[in-house]
Parts: sequence; structure tokens; C-alpha cells
Amino acid sequence: MKDYQKFYITGIVFIFLVGCSGYERVLKSSDYKLKYSEALRYYNKENYSRAAALFDQIAPVLRGTAQADTVYYYQAMSYYNQHDYILSGHYFRMFTRTYGASPFVENAEFMGAYCYYMQSPRPSLDQTNTVQAIQAFQLYLIKYPDSEKTKQVEDYLNELRNKLVEKSYMSAKLYFDLEDYKASLVALNNSLFKFPDTKYREEIMFMLVKSSYMLAFKSVKSKQKERYQDTIDEYYSFASEFPDSKYIKEAKRFYNNAIDFLGDDLDTVNESIQN
Repeated sequence: MKDYQKFYITGIVFIFLVGCSGYERVLKSSDYKLKYSEALRYYNKENYSRAAALFDQIAPVLRGTAQADTVYYYQAMSYYNQHDYILSGHYFRMFTRTYGASPFVENAEFMGAYCYYMQSPRPSLDQTNTVQAIQAFQLYLIKYPDSEKTKQVEDYLNELRNKLVEKSYMSAKLYFDLEDYKASLVALNNSLFKFPDTKYREEIMFMLVKSSYMLAFKSVKSKQKERYQDTIDEYYSFASEFPDSKYIKEAKRFYNNAIDFLGDDLDTVNESIQN
């Protein structure tokens, strides 16, 4: 039994070494037709690292030939299948700029966008790749409006946009939580401007009421009147849109405090609202 196991292991090692030596010979060969066929063979066997190495060797040599678009496309796919989304994305985008008439170009355009999508991080991190993915997918839909991937792309776009909404909300709320109310007012308004249909609209509008009130409350006396007027404006906007909000009682308290502060200036406030 032990002799059989030793023979079996020796056989496996021999096959492995022969396979390696065959691959090494192809790597060192100057026969680029052989390299091309072997690269495709390794790719079809899902040995993507060997396929990529061979495609890397023959890509510069076969540039301008009938096989060039195939080589460059499968070079990109070889890196994609190794989950190298940075390098594969680069190759896909280079491919679409170089081989616009290739039968692979539509899928390469999609894959270039998808590689950005795969690099899109969670909302708390920098969203540069998210923005690039959105732009690339939008361009894909413009170029290929009848693509069978349209529904898939639209789903990706919704997911990516939701990340930007989340990022915008989190960034604005950070200033609010840090009680930097002047900065929070700017960030909250920017968030609403960029994403008016955000699922956080109710909460953001309440935070605007509170931020404007707290900024007024902590301001020097010369600035309080104007800032309390801003609180009243923010309250009216919030209450008209969300009269049954869970935040309405607290928002009304800020409003009442602003009214109490203004006192005799209330008529001026009402006039400014009407105008």
C-alpha cells in the first residue's frame, strides 16, 4: 500500500513538473503563434495567471494584426478573472479606445464600467470610483440603448447613486453630530440640492431647523435676530412638507423659542416670510 502511495505521489509530481516545464518552454519560445494558441488554451482551462503572462508577451508583437483585438480582450479578461479590477479595467478601457469596430467592444465597454463598480467602496470612504462607475455605465447606456444588459446596468446605477446619497448624508450628519452647526447648514443644504429625493430628506430638513436654531442660540447678539429668522423659515419649510413627522414636536419647540426671542420683531419676521 505504501509503495502504491509513493508511486502515485511521484506520478503527480512528475506530471506537475512536465506541465511546468512545458509552460516555461512556451514562455521562452519565439514562436508567437504557439504562444497565442497556448494562451487561449490556458484561458479556456481557467488558468488565468498563465494566460495573462502569455497575452502580455504577445500583445505588443501582434498589435496591428487580425488577432490583436482578441489578444487584448482576453488579456483584460485574464486579469479580470484574477480579480485584478484595476489592471483589467485599464485594459478594457484601452481596448474600447483602440478597437471600436471589434465584436468584443460592447462587452469591453461594459466590463470597463463594471471594474469601476467592483472598486466602489462602502459609503463612508472616498467615492471617486463610484462616480467613475456611474459615468461609465451612463456612457454605456447611451452607446448601447438596446443592450440586453440595460436592466442590469440600471440596477447597478441605482446602487451606486444610493452610495452617493448615503455618503452625502453621512458627511453632513457628521458636522451636525460634532455640533459644528454653521458647517452642518452648508453640508445639509448641499446634500438636499444634490439629492432632492433622498430617503433622508425628512431627517435632513429637521436637522436644518435644529442647526439654524443652535447656531442662532450660540451666536453673538448682533447676529441672533437674523439667524432666528432663518430658524423660522426652516421650520415652515419642514412643517409644510412633513406635518406628521416624528420630529415635528421638537422642531416646533425650536420655532417657539425663536418666536419668543424675536418678540416685538415678529411682524418683521412675518413680513419677510410673506415676501
